[in-house]
Amino acid sequence: MAGNIASSLLSTLVRGSNGISCTPAAVKPAQLLQLYDIENCPYCRLVREALTELDLDAEILPCPKEGERFRPEVEQRGGKAQFPYLVDPNTGIEMYESLDIVAYLFETYGQRPLPLKWRAGRLQTLGSMLASAPRMQQGMTARPGVSPEYLLELYSFESSPYARPVRELLCEMEIAYILRNCGRTELQEWLLPPVRSALKITPRSTLENRLQLQDLEGRVSIPYLYDPNTETGLFESADILQYLSDTYGC
Repeated sequence: MAGNIASSLLSTLVRGSNGISCTPAAVKPAQLLQLYDIENCPYCRLVREALTELDLDAEILPCPKEGERFRPEVEQRGGKAQFPYLVDPNTGIEMYESLDIVAYLFETYGQRPLPLKWRAGRLQTLGSMLASAPRMQQGMTARPGVSPEYLLELYSFESSPYARPVRELLCEMEIAYILRNCGRTELQEWLLPPVRSALKITPRSTLENRLQLQDLEGRVSIPYLYDPNTETGLFESADILQYLSDTYGC
């Protein structure tokens, strides 16, 4: 597990503050956005970073290579197996192309000019490609698991090195889930949870998902998986990975 986290941390460092800091969208969609996604795809990462930065939740529909659960849906809807693919049931918009999706999210929900860094789209794409390299094929190829009756919920932010292995396994197992974004808005949130606990610091976030997690479990630590099928809630990457393998592995 230590090696797994180490390479995940390297991916996080490559992307700097992308997919961590958050300035919430001016408008939140009434219905969940749907993102057909491959976890370690550099193009998909850009969209997930924007979701974190805008504090937008989404239903993630994993489409790893050789996947048979959701990939055919994309081909039927859009005509080709290309990812990411966004479906917005609020506006009826369906679209390919990561940078077009990012621009759409900022225009429709952020309702503010596209940040300068996103206007340098090719640089962002190159940086995301470099971030994919340390993870190699993790989160890329299907090893299907049992599909839960109700969607799992993952509290995460895109560049969390601890949440990434969980998302990778969910992708490989083709298990759809609700991504509850928990970006950082407060300086104290950049401290590791053990440090915050030792110093008795509780950041006063205004983000709905962080407040919800604080109320639910008495603390905020990423990742956090909630499974409504078994009424199980878990922190810690290693525990979540073991739970998913034990509960939904074939």
